[in-house]
Amino acid sequence: IVLATEQLSTRTGDAIGGLLNATFGNAPELIIALVALKAGYLEMVRASLVGAILANLLLALGAAFLLGGFRFHDQRFNPTAARTYSTMMFLAAISMTVPSAFSRLLAPGTVIRQTQILNVGIAALLLVAYGLYVLYSLKTHSSAFSSIESEEGPGHAEEQWGLPRAVGSLVAASVLAAWMSEILVGAAEETGKTLGMSQVFIGIVFVAIVGGAAESGAAVAMARKNKMDLSVGIALGSCIQIA
Repeated sequence: IVLATEQLSTRTGDAIGGLLNATFGNAPELIIALVALKAGYLEMVRASLVGAILANLLLALGAAFLLGGFRFHDQRFNPTAARTYSTMMFLAAISMTVPSAFSRLLAPGTVIRQTQILNVGIAALLLVAYGLYVLYSLKTHSSAFSSIESEEGPGHAEEQWGLPRAVGSLVAASVLAAWMSEILVGAAEETGKTLGMSQVFIGIVFVAIVGGAAESGAAVAMARKNKMDLSVGIALGSCIQIA
């Protein structure tokens, strides 16, 4: 996934490359959510989605900055793009806080019709906002997301893949990651019972970190190559997409 993303970004730019990596890297989270929901693990699904956002926002991005900083003294990224990512995350956080507060105040311990309508309405608004964000970043204001050139040191030369190979590798690797994630969910319940862990703890820590390993690894690898715009785009783009 890391290699394919890097090859694609050289042709499409860091904004599209980061979006592609986040999309295919989030496939495990989607598979985990669908499989766990079908099995009735609602609390695990909630926890795994929140945990995936936190893992990408804090663990992956923090590790990228730290390990990239060990190799390069100064690293730069596009501040306009970073502000846009932060604004989208702020909107998502506020949107998810509203139905929670509404439920706690008016109907704690149960779900009323008004809460259901509010949940669906906010979910629809978040999807519309994400669609507009993609249009803004890739079409109408793509120049604002252009990367600040910061290549690796001299002597850095890599074989260029063809576009079919890069796309095919990304799809194949993401499918394999999703398949392994499905196996992970199947093992999670018995593991939790054996170790005395709750579904929430398993979801917010283990499932989230393992499920998000693809994009986390890509973000760290790009930071180690001094491609910080791509690294930030992968980590924050994944958070926005999950939210």
